[in-house]
Amino acid sequence: MLTYARWKYVVILVVLVLSALYAVPNIFPQDPSVQVTAARNAPIDEALRARVVDVLGKAGVPSKAVEIEQDDLLVRLAAPDVQVKAADALRPALGSDYIVALNLASTVPDWLSRLYAKPMLLGLDLQGGVRFLMQVDQQAALDKRMESIAEDVRSVLRDKRVGYDSVERRGADTIVATLTGAGTADEARQLIATAQPTLTALSEGNTVTVRVPQAELNRAALEAIDQNVTTLRNRVNALGVAEPVVQRQGADRVVIELPGVQDTAEAKRMIGATATLEYRAVVEGNAADAAATGLLPPQARLYYERAPDGGQGRPVLLNKRLIASGDQVERAQSATDARSGTPAVSVTLNAAAGQRMFDFTSNNVGKPMAVVYIERIPELRIVDGKEVQTTRISEEVISVANVNEPFGRQFQTTGLARKEADDLAKLLKSGSLAAPMTFIEERIIGPSLGAENIERGLKAVAFSFLFALAFFLVYYRMFGLITCLALLVNLLMLIAVMSLFGFTLSLPGLAGIALTVGMSVDANVLINERIREELRAGMPPQAAIATGYEKASGTIADANLTAILAGIALVAFGEGPVKGFAIAMIVGILTSMYTAVSVSRGLATLIYGRRRKLKSIAI
Repeated sequence: MLTYARWKYVVILVVLVLSALYAVPNIFPQDPSVQVTAARNAPIDEALRARVVDVLGKAGVPSKAVEIEQDDLLVRLAAPDVQVKAADALRPALGSDYIVALNLASTVPDWLSRLYAKPMLLGLDLQGGVRFLMQVDQQAALDKRMESIAEDVRSVLRDKRVGYDSVERRGADTIVATLTGAGTADEARQLIATAQPTLTALSEGNTVTVRVPQAELNRAALEAIDQNVTTLRNRVNALGVAEPVVQRQGADRVVIELPGVQDTAEAKRMIGATATLEYRAVVEGNAADAAATGLLPPQARLYYERAPDGGQGRPVLLNKRLIASGDQVERAQSATDARSGTPAVSVTLNAAAGQRMFDFTSNNVGKPMAVVYIERIPELRIVDGKEVQTTRISEEVISVANVNEPFGRQFQTTGLARKEADDLAKLLKSGSLAAPMTFIEERIIGPSLGAENIERGLKAVAFSFLFALAFFLVYYRMFGLITCLALLVNLLMLIAVMSLFGFTLSLPGLAGIALTVGMSVDANVLINERIREELRAGMPPQAAIATGYEKASGTIADANLTAILAGIALVAFGEGPVKGFAIAMIVGILTSMYTAVSVSRGLATLIYGRRRKLKSIAI
């Protein structure tokens, strides 16, 4: 007897409703727009909105709407061709306080958005996206490496109780240690040579000269670029962008492609940000006099506290020697301070930095320690009538507090606004940049470029479906119609799953969808041919249908499992378009297995299951 459990029909109905619900957002077109985001606590308010409307009016750029959405200002435009014009007008007018980026604004109704229904993201080759070209400041990487070597030399001399007056960098590759005691230069040279075997140490009088070989400097520059690439990948992953491309280009440049990206302002801010923390001891002395006269203690450096209004506060003298910094953070999480209720960043240092922090706090209970917030801020300046991007380094003391009790690896840092705490936690988790980077090119690839690709890709999928439909209707008749309905459900489920989980669809992804249509056809061919074999063997029609589905299901599972394993390998080892193809193929195979075995059987049971005197079927 041909039967099908009622609960399975309920499952099919639920799957159809959910698939339709999460596939519907793809029919809503996106508005080309310009997004304005605050770079550093700048206000996003009605005054800014009025200012933007005025700038666009003077530039002759018509807009559909200018509205504040959460922490951003969004300018919706009628056509893509005025998008770049609007951005070019706003960037110089708003200055460095705001980041102006091209965007695509969703038009999905709010009730769908509240159900987490969103349109499928399209890749660079279909809908466009953003492409950044960034340049690594190799000199800054070398400076950082030389400072690290100088600090290592100081540590070696301190640990071995060799007195010194100063350890200073001289020139591009030389560090000179001036010792206090006579006759200790040879001993210091041997200690340094043992601790740093790759360096060349020479002693003369009461000084030790340490030279860094060019090979070591070249290696430091390459390591800085490699670390930056790794850090940028982590930051892009934190943005939730599917199929990103982050790769080196030449000796000192990195290319970042973000296909189908929604929030380009957030992407640019998080990718280019170099915000980090430094923990330093406070040096006793009159900081105001030092700021006025420029005369500082030998071990001190002048900083300024952050004022409540975001400006410059009172001066503070801090020790040149670092206790710990952001690149030594293992874990970071945005939190709320239990005592004050203010935003905080919960920090966990690595073992070495944690030990230094414990040693410092143990020896300095009751003394102040400062937290320095360092940020590189991109700025646009007009030089000789042309826009030139520069970078301004901001170093602010966000917290000065007495050490109440010793602590080591885990502690909290306060003094930040909520958004700063959230952003800083992301940056510290993804790792710090080994060297500063500058955006030298930002290319927005608009949707018009991929219009032809979309048309051809969808045409390929449509024709593959129509060819299958024609073949099945002619060759399998009623069961051909059942197969085609199952194929439609398969495509609906595939689009819904890829939209729900935020997969990016590219041209290879469309090829993967076309392939799953063919593989779904294969599964239905196996089922239909098995039913025909049972009919030729003399089995009654209803029993032939039931037996055909049961015996073909195992074969379908085995055949599709091998394809899924191949797809998993492509996802694990592939990048970009290859990964997109594999994801579309895997999702399509899983949905096709369900529709071919379950949905089509449910339809066949509805049509033939209640016919008690059934003598033949249209197959």
